[in-house]
Amino acid sequence: MSSQIIVTTAGGSAKIHIDGRFDFHMQREFRTAYTPILQDESIRTIEIELSKVNYLDSSALGMLMLLRERSQELGKVVALVSPTDTVRKIFVIAKFDKLFKLD
Repeated sequence: MSSQIIVTTAGGSAKIHIDGRFDFHMQREFRTAYTPILQDESIRTIEIELSKVNYLDSSALGMLMLLRERSQELGKVVALVSPTDTVRKIFVIAKFDKLFKLD
């Protein structure tokens, strides 16, 4: 199954929809998706939509941490939205529920 990232914006928030595998191979596409969001001063909240992610590896966790660090420097908030049960369990084990808003 191929992976896909789609970005939508509304008001002061942006949503990055990830579909499929979120792993090392998504690194460039993920960075390309969030870079304009970080540069847009009107966007204060970034939601990572994970309802269609069927696989997540440690590289994805690293990408999310890097986005969190860069976002905090700019006063933006990152929320992890609608993770599947499996992905949610990984976030809890990795203590991401303490670092991110997890909806």
